[in-house]
Amino acid sequence: MTSLSRRWSAVLVVGLALTAGCSTDTDSGSDSAASSSSSSSSAKPKPKPKPAPDTREHLRVDGTTRDYLLHKPTAPGSGPRPLVVAFHGRGADPAEMRELAGLNEAAKARGMLVAYPEALRKTWGAGAAPSRLRPDPDADVRFTQALVDKLVRTERADPRRVYVVGFSNGGSMALRVAADRPKLVAGAVSVAGQLPTGRDEVRPTGPVPVMVVYGGKDPVRPVTGLAKPGPAPKGQEPIMATKSARSSVKAFATAGRTKPPVEQSRKGYDRTVWRPGPGTVPAELLVVRDAGHTWPGTRVTPPEGFGPASKALDTTGAVLGFLTDQSPRPPHGAAKTQEHSDR
Repeated sequence: MTSLSRRWSAVLVVGLALTAGCSTDTDSGSDSAASSSSSSSSAKPKPKPKPAPDTREHLRVDGTTRDYLLHKPTAPGSGPRPLVVAFHGRGADPAEMRELAGLNEAAKARGMLVAYPEALRKTWGAGAAPSRLRPDPDADVRFTQALVDKLVRTERADPRRVYVVGFSNGGSMALRVAADRPKLVAGAVSVAGQLPTGRDEVRPTGPVPVMVVYGGKDPVRPVTGLAKPGPAPKGQEPIMATKSARSSVKAFATAGRTKPPVEQSRKGYDRTVWRPGPGTVPAELLVVRDAGHTWPGTRVTPPEGFGPASKALDTTGAVLGFLTDQSPRPPHGAAKTQEHSDR
């Protein structure tokens, strides 16, 4: 796993410039410049506005300074803006996640904020059990909560439209946040990440719309799950056992009290949909048949050992489409009333 992660990091082309000790550093975004307005043949063409650079921000949580990249929409919105929190994979970093997923350009069209948090020691605490390197297994969940709270206060993020997304270990982290904080997020998507099981087991505690996108030829963490992972390399976080991709989604479907699943075969992938009933939320599983441990549709070529890439699905479009289709979370008071009435 470690050597694969290092090779993954090496192939991603990023332009992140980090400056220690600064509260905000600029970083070149991946958005293309907005189109210029038309002008007459005699008028001098107006320069194209440059996209706002991503900034590297800091947040102190539990006595530790945590970092994240923040991407803001080019045009200021008139009201609260949806927020996507995107977790990178094991051994990667926020800039690599930005490049892999291509979320900035897709989110810009939807007026979304995108935050790319950075894990401690490049690994997220997606499991519920403590380890030698992570004695507090809930630290990353609290970091995510604090990050959302800050962006609601300072960037007008809409607390009713907070979404979590992740790849690989980051995908498992997105599922953990959705499972542990169902009142925090309005939707969650995991790409190549599954729910932890065994001693690290995570169980959904409330209804959250969830989608899992998985490669049918994933050699790193198979679509059927990883029941007995090998030992972690020295100095690294333990490798977790995980449920299958289908069982991961089914756990959320059960918590969301959905209808029985419907199977659909599409060109290049299979879709399983747990449709919502009255007052419940949906769940989806997309298995891309020819994909490995990748983000299908990415422009980044995966390294040797991660399995084949696939263009059968525009994952980024599917992810944001699924999330924006969901209803905003009810206001805090309404959520309490609904919870009481369901008992």
